Amino acid sequence: MDKIALEKVKAFGMTNQIIAEELTRVAALYNIELGHLPSSANTVDDIYYPQFDASVRGEAARMAKHYEVFYSLEKSIRALVAETIEAADSTPDWWDTARVPTNIKTEVASRIVKELDAGVTRRSQDALDYTTFGELSEIIISNWPIFGGIFNSRKALGKVFASLNALRNPIAHCSPLAEDEELRLQLTLRDWFRLME
Repeated sequence: MDKIALEKVKAFGMTNQIIAEELTRVAALYNIELGHLPSSANTVDDIYYPQFDASVRGEAARMAKHYEVFYSLEKSIRALVAETIEAADSTPDWWDTARVPTNIKTEVASRIVKELDAGVTRRSQDALDYTTFGELSEIIISNWPIFGGIFNSRKALGKVFASLNALRNPIAHCSPLAEDEELRLQLTLRDWFRLME
């Protein structure tokens, strides 16, 4: 290899190293996976996941996007509930007030004890993270005087929550969504955001 070609190879290698380091910095800064580094081999997923039937793995990949939508939606609704009630009451300790129906507090307390008794890591220190989708709806509706300024219709909110809850079940319980239900999910998400216009 002549000297010019060798210098070009060195420059190429150095440029790639600089780009890889910058990608690593950006990935760490924004807590995202850019896929620029090789994954560690011999993880549990690498060993066991390939043993599942290819059709099941394909179905899981197709359903993952719906799970991400519901995960994001449910986390956003919880944040909206907490922020709205905290702003109205000027306190972060609103859970123990009359803002939360007694039956929901009782159910959440039971879920927390059940989780502790199972010996698994507690999912959260925030009781709101133990509420179901339907319970979030109930908290919003029971506090309509402070949520009515955010949502344009109480009745429509109930209908959208009912539809989302029905669509959530197959996703949460590892069943595929039919094509019509995927479309219904897209429309119901639009309805959700339209409630806040």
